[in-house]
Parts: sequence; structure tokens; C-alpha cells
Amino acid sequence: MFNPSRDQARQFLFDTWAKHKQQAALTDLERIAFAVLTRHPEYQPIVDAPERYRDKDYLPEFGETNPFLHMSMHLAIEEQLSIDQPTGVRALYRALCEHSGDEHRAQHEMMDCLAEMIWQAQRSGTGPDGALYLACMRRKAGLDEAG
Repeated sequence: MFNPSRDQARQFLFDTWAKHKQQAALTDLERIAFAVLTRHPEYQPIVDAPERYRDKDYLPEFGETNPFLHMSMHLAIEEQLSIDQPTGVRALYRALCEHSGDEHRAQHEMMDCLAEMIWQAQRSGTGPDGALYLACMRRKAGLDEAG
């Protein structure tokens, strides 16, 4: 899945959960998605009810977290770590793990940095800035010059 639509990304998570429940074999990517789902039991009822949640909009102005976006960001981070892109992200993730004491918490710290990078790119009308992303991670890991 290189650039799935919102519906495709959601369907992938629904299908992964359904295959798990049926004890069917999962692909490599589905195994990663399933691992994300196991770390988020609060989202399991959502992927268990596609007819209810397939078209649901999550509005931040009402304090709603989009579980599909959240899980997709975890998947993006897993991919970044597997290929070390941007270069150095894997080492900074390890530093975040050490700093936070927890791999899942470290990914959430990365997610904040990823969201900031995307917001900055949208705001400035440019592409994502990997250097900004890595600098944010360094700050969060306590590795920046001021930290």
C-alpha cells in the first residue's frame, strides 16, 4: 500500500482484524498492523465494527482522535524504522526508547514529531522536511544542544 485512500486504509485495518479473528494467515504488513492493534485495545471494537465506523469522521474540534489516522501513523513509523528513512531515524528511536523507557511511548513521541513535520509542510506548501522531523526527535530524546 503506497498511497491508499482513506477507505482503502480503513478497509486494510478492518480486514486484518477480521483475518485475525478467523485465525487466517496474515501477510507481513498485516502482522505489523495486528501488532499495532494489540497495543491499542481501545481501537479493537472499532475495527470489529466496519459497518459502523467505515465512514465515520473524527473531528479534532470536538476532541476526537482519529483511530485510523493514529494506527496509520504507527504503520508509517514502523516502515521508517525498518528502512531507516529518514537516515538516522532508527538510532533516534532507540534513544527515545531509552529516554522514555517504553517502545510504544517512544513511537507516540515520534508521532508528535511526524505530525509537526506534516503540519509545517502543509503550512509552508513544501514537501516534508526530514531534518525538522529528526531535530524534533532529538529534542524529545534530550539529545539537542540545549537539552
